[in-house]
Amino acid sequence: MKNSKVVISSCEKDFILSCVRSGKRMDRRHTYDYRKLQISFGVDRGHCEVQLGKTRVLAQVSSEVVCPPPNRPSEGQLFFNLELSPMASPAYETGRLSEHTVELNRLLERVYKQSQCIDVESLCIVTGEKVWSIRVDVTVLDDGGNIIDCASIATITALSHFRRPDVSVSGEDVTIYSIEERDPVPLSVHHIPIYVTFAFYDNGALLLVDPTDREESVMDGQMMIAMNVDREICAVQMNGGLSLEADQVLRCSQISAVKVADITELIHKALRVDAEARWEHEIKTYCGG
Repeated sequence: MKNSKVVISSCEKDFILSCVRSGKRMDRRHTYDYRKLQISFGVDRGHCEVQLGKTRVLAQVSSEVVCPPPNRPSEGQLFFNLELSPMASPAYETGRLSEHTVELNRLLERVYKQSQCIDVESLCIVTGEKVWSIRVDVTVLDDGGNIIDCASIATITALSHFRRPDVSVSGEDVTIYSIEERDPVPLSVHHIPIYVTFAFYDNGALLLVDPTDREESVMDGQMMIAMNVDREICAVQMNGGLSLEADQVLRCSQISAVKVADITELIHKALRVDAEARWEHEIKTYCGG
């Protein structure tokens, strides 16, 4: 998933590589440092915007009641749709499904479906007849490099923030309640997997965490590790054809564990602050001012 949209001169390429080899980065970060991470929410539940340095991603969760497939009659459905907005880069075209887009969608589906971080059985309303279908639309608004890490944070945070309508079943009657009638229900999130991306240089001898678009343009390959705070590896993806030694992979997994713990804490803090702000707003509204 090498960044092909950034065109740099040979002189700039040499300069970036010389910085990497000297343990310095153009934005003054250290080798293992992430860029500044900001998480914000919209008015609607499940609307989350994440900014990682100059990379900005918007995730929006929606739900609808559908009929489940015959082979999974008691499980709800999860769908992910990532789009590269033309606002993110002139290289991205509206309606064009590039290989980069397909790869990013596959990475999101792989970790959030296969890791079973969302309890899909809790999305069942009536077995074989009605289940909740949860859809996450992810839009890349600005591409400053390392889209997948930013997108994964936005996706799982939006899912944690989302609330679906409450329902009741009486015989064959299913009632879906509005927000005014009953409080909406959060999704059952078992754990929070997050991607951590490493860019490699000099045939794998050197690496950087959270590469920018320019650092991506000169890398030899990359590895993405999806992990949760329990240090369970949910997905691993290698790009670029590099052959890494076992100790290099172990080193990256140890770094990932530290980064995932830090990011998860930021997610929990953002959700907590938003919940408190919504509660205060409700109290003021109820009290008339």
